[in-house]
Amino acid sequence: MKDYIDAEFRKALANMHALAADAPLHADLQRAVEACVEALRGGGKLLFCGNGGSAADAQHWAGELVSRFYYDRPGLAAIALTTDTSILTAVGNDYGYDYTFARQVEALGRAGDVLVAISTSGNSPNVLRAAEAARARGMRVLAFTGRHGGTLAPLADIAFRMPSDETPRIQEGHEFVGHLLCALVEAHMHPRDAG
Repeated sequence: MKDYIDAEFRKALANMHALAADAPLHADLQRAVEACVEALRGGGKLLFCGNGGSAADAQHWAGELVSRFYYDRPGLAAIALTTDTSILTAVGNDYGYDYTFARQVEALGRAGDVLVAISTSGNSPNVLRAAEAARARGMRVLAFTGRHGGTLAPLADIAFRMPSDETPRIQEGHEFVGHLLCALVEAHMHPRDAG
């Protein structure tokens, strides 16, 4: 068991070292923050979607923005499209599961908003349809995927491809980069030293 634990720590550390050394990802993170801040300052919002663990990330990150991340400040307009069981089951029943997020994007999304689409494989059909719906509405799309990006990456304005093919490592990378995104959006929207 100790060997397994040690191996998992080594893989997690290698993943984080790869993210730390990825200069294009760092530049993309700056661009993503600018897109989110532009949307929020323009009266828009950030929509988040994903399945399973990625649904948890969607809810987590929206919560960090609506409530607080590092410090108290006014709430930021963020919605997880993964939380309303009546909408999810109605859309799933009436249109099919592939449309659970796209239908919400059609109803809630506006030009200038940002969709954060999370899929470890980059091939989740309902996340892909949400990205397509967002692009059709003039929204920007930020994708969080694994190493290869799947079909989602080309649909995104910015794609954060984690340096792994293993779902746990991909999700750990998503969580770290997602937290950075929340922290930087918070700091740009409401600088801590601004009073």
